[in-house]
Amino acid sequence: MISSKTIANGILRSIGTLVVIAISLYFLYQIQSVLIYLIVSLILTLIGKPIMSFLKTRLRFPNIVATISTLVLFFLLIIGFISLFIPLILSQSENLSLLNTAQIEQNINELINQIAVFLDNHNLDSTKILKEANIISKINFHFIPELLNTVIDTISSFGVGLASVFFITFFFLKDKVHFIETLKKLIPDSHEEPIINSLDKINHLLSRYFIGLLLQLSIVFVLYLIVLSIFGISDAVIIAFLCAVLNIIPYIGPLIASILAAVLTMISHLGNDFQTDTLPTTIYILIGFWIVQLIDNNLSQPFIFSKSVSSHPLEIFLVILIAGFLSGILGMVIAVPLYTILKVIGKEFFPKNVVIQLLTKNI
Repeated sequence: MISSKTIANGILRSIGTLVVIAISLYFLYQIQSVLIYLIVSLILTLIGKPIMSFLKTRLRFPNIVATISTLVLFFLLIIGFISLFIPLILSQSENLSLLNTAQIEQNINELINQIAVFLDNHNLDSTKILKEANIISKINFHFIPELLNTVIDTISSFGVGLASVFFITFFFLKDKVHFIETLKKLIPDSHEEPIINSLDKINHLLSRYFIGLLLQLSIVFVLYLIVLSIFGISDAVIIAFLCAVLNIIPYIGPLIASILAAVLTMISHLGNDFQTDTLPTTIYILIGFWIVQLIDNNLSQPFIFSKSVSSHPLEIFLVILIAGFLSGILGMVIAVPLYTILKVIGKEFFPKNVVIQLLTKNI
């Protein structure tokens, strides 16, 4: 029979464990910025690994020179992306300083009225419905100053974050061998080989994955830019870049990108005739974006992702779909890297399992 002392000790241990877990979670929450820096640095390290290898093997750069050269390349790319937005920020600075929310409300109201008139001309009694819905009165446009302040705060902290990320990435790239040697001393000898093999394969596959992701986004960006440029949309580079970044979210991202492009196209054509100019241009932009998404979904994305992580396109689709049901958008974004890590670990530690053999035969 279990004594009361044993039960009390068990309860105390359980409470102690829960307290430690709660304190740990609270601590991680408090240092979430540092964790983000570490994750971004790790991603940059995985992307920079092939560059480092090229510089060291082909160009015979010393380790420190190859590390600095890789970081300089990253820095120049970031500066290049930022420079794309400078003209837009300068051209819109006067409007942002005025924060003319009344004008924004008037423009959107005008757009809704144009849509209502168009539908009314086609025997669709929409004007009454739109007026009764009174959409404009339900939107609080004063969130714009608050949003702008949030953006400014984010930009002000960007410099500190960028410096921190580059500092961490420098040591991740430079002292990779030292980190591995330290890890070998910490893990038991019986598990050393499978753990080291897992880390090497994960490093290799995720490096290919993130490089493939950059390649895919670059292809989508160029195609979006071509579509927007054909129809003379202003700020085409910025819109194409934002829509390409949204493709990081599988399946949902392209839909959001299409809606964003359609809304920005209609707003940029305010004042023009809705039926003969605004609506046709918006439809053509949507058709162009859907063609780009068909190319991406059926050619570039399956080929790049399946080759980079050694998985079948149908396998990747099912993993993303399941992750989306379980964890929403965030789950869809991290599904492929996490699934790749689990596959590598499964192959190293459970190589005789039939299911794992089937899923990891290409790794």
